[in-house]
Amino acid sequence: MTVFQTLQHYFSFPFVVYALIAGTLIALCSSLLGVTLVLKRFSFIGDGLSHVAFGAMAIASVLKLTNNMLLILPITVFAAVLLLAGSQNRKIKGDAAIAMISVGSLAFGYIIMNVFSTSSNVSGDVCSTLFGSTSILTLSKLDVWLCVALSIVVIAVFVLFYNKIFAVTFDENFARATGTKASAYNLLIAIIIAVIIVLAMNLVGSLLISALVIFPALSAMRVFKNFRSVTICSAVFSVVISVIGILASILAGTPVGSTIVAFDVAGFFVFWAIGALTGKKI
Repeated sequence: MTVFQTLQHYFSFPFVVYALIAGTLIALCSSLLGVTLVLKRFSFIGDGLSHVAFGAMAIASVLKLTNNMLLILPITVFAAVLLLAGSQNRKIKGDAAIAMISVGSLAFGYIIMNVFSTSSNVSGDVCSTLFGSTSILTLSKLDVWLCVALSIVVIAVFVLFYNKIFAVTFDENFARATGTKASAYNLLIAIIIAVIIVLAMNLVGSLLISALVIFPALSAMRVFKNFRSVTICSAVFSVVISVIGILASILAGTPVGSTIVAFDVAGFFVFWAIGALTGKKI
């Protein structure tokens, strides 16, 4: 059986289609906001929020909630607001606020999962949550529809407020001087990235989510310098890499999240080489 025949066989299963739809949408949304976060030197907000989501997931599992998204999403969004406030506080800088919330949430989440364990394999559950499930069978039809709905909202917000996000990204002080409510748009960016983090946890795990945000943006910046060009290239790069990663994980039987990140790293070095060979950015 050839590779194409094998893939055709797998495409007959709904869980493969679900994974491709969810993976594509998550990758697209992550890359759009990733450029802004990298340029604002706030890349690790994804890492911090993913750890918060892990802590919230631990609480949801202990409470045996039927739909843990009802608890994880609001807690993660609230943490995003706190991180934004921390970045604007002179006593607690942005990176310190991220570190505090990130490490604290991760520690409390792990303690909760151990003390109030509802599973006979706590280590396996923690590993699966942190690094992503070893199988894409975990994505249900409800997960996919929720992903589609929230992704549409994220993309619509980015397109509608593109000019404002651009202004806040490059020169926040100038944006304030021209009457732009920079704080409101920073808050909007933080909330959107919180939504993306929660969606991505089922696919890549909480420890690998930052890769979806950082690598596409950094890769595009090796070749392009225009904000719009970088954003478009980042989106295309992220979607293509995610599809390749998912298909490769199916064929090789490797964890989906780790496989996608591995291809992200490889793609970055390819773009780095292209940028080095061309000698100038477009």
